[in-house]
Amino acid sequence: MSDLEVRELRYFVAVAEELHFGRAAERLGMAQPPLSRAIGRLERRLEVSLFRRTTREVSLTPAGESLLADARIALDAVAAAERRTRNLGRPTPSLRVAFKADFDAGLLPAILEAFEREPAARPVELIMGGRGDQVRALRTGTADVAILPTPFDENGLDWEPLLTEPRLLAVAATDPLAGRGELRLADLAGRVLPDGWPADRGDQPVTGTTPPPSTVPGLSGPLDLAQIFNLVALGRVVWFVPRSIVQRSPRPDIAYRVVADLPPTTLTVSWPRVTRDQAVAAFVRTAAEVAAAAHDPAAPTGLSRRGRA
Repeated sequence: MSDLEVRELRYFVAVAEELHFGRAAERLGMAQPPLSRAIGRLERRLEVSLFRRTTREVSLTPAGESLLADARIALDAVAAAERRTRNLGRPTPSLRVAFKADFDAGLLPAILEAFEREPAARPVELIMGGRGDQVRALRTGTADVAILPTPFDENGLDWEPLLTEPRLLAVAATDPLAGRGELRLADLAGRVLPDGWPADRGDQPVTGTTPPPSTVPGLSGPLDLAQIFNLVALGRVVWFVPRSIVQRSPRPDIAYRVVADLPPTTLTVSWPRVTRDQAVAAFVRTAAEVAAAAHDPAAPTGLSRRGRA
């Protein structure tokens, strides 16, 4: 059996995600008959059925579900290799740093300033995104390194902890919860977080769970910090806020309360495990040193708890 081709995987993923050959063909910009033949050839070569086909529906077999997970990873890896190669092949390659606005504990300006003095430094291109976008950017080669808080899906990534800080519950000042002392997650039953996840279940699990709506019902698109705070003040959502953001965002219409069983968050600098880029290594080292100097001058720096860039 010859090796799987990228084109075959793209065809398969399109059908697996659409579960409809006509829609998949339209998405791929091709006619349906050649797509159906290509999937048939793939199944014969693999000697498995990837789809259950009836006159009414198309569904994945267990073998198809397994291939879908692996195919997505493989296609991401191919796309990442292409993007990293193109970037490094430019006359002036950049170091692409992904982050979420305000989720840097105030460290990013100092990190960038210190990184400029590194011998391996390259011009920095900042890539701002919403929650979860940073991991996707690393996996697809859109970014070389990211500043992001835990929890996140660490598969294929290495990371260096920068600082760990507690989180507080942000609620409207008029909310009955604001009048209480220390709370527990169970006290938040019926409340939702900005991404639509039930607040009493803590953070959205990274893997193995059906994801919640991307935002609160009735809203669409990613929310920035000001929008989230406005929704909290209106009583539409509650939010788990890192202490560093609380200190920078006092508002009389929002109360902050301790949730005893809410775990802290760790701000990290993260990068793809396959990376051997000296500029990435220099950025990681610089970020760790800046964080240590800012929050714990006696802490050792330069050693990753998840690997080395």
